[in-house]
Amino acid sequence: EVQLVESGGGLVQTGGSLTLSCAASGFRFDDYAIGWFRQAPGKEREGVSCIGLWDNSKHYGDSVKGRFSVSGDKAKKMVYLQMNSLKPEDTAVYYCGYAHVCSWDSRHFGSWGQGTQVNVSS
Repeated sequence: EVQLVESGGGLVQTGGSLTLSCAASGFRFDDYAIGWFRQAPGKEREGVSCIGLWDNSKHYGDSVKGRFSVSGDKAKKMVYLQMNSLKPEDTAVYYCGYAHVCSWDSRHFGSWGQGTQVNVSS
């Protein structure tokens, strides 16, 4: 059974940092991409970052470039999202999903976890 579990969210002040984790199981980790998406109340799910685990290719949304960094640990089957210089507009529930290739279309991803809440206070 494919399972993705997000963790690491919390409350942080503007300018602070958080590291989110995505624990994966039930599929051949190295053959897929893991995407991070976020969803704020009343808004659509937005692509934040994506990593292709077979070649370590990394992609970032325009709103987070230069502030967020994605990485993967194949041995642990974990993907991390390091978030720096956080802004109130980063407040959302953050989800990870897996797909055959990186995409900004959330419909290409499956097995979303329960999400982890990130709140950035001004």
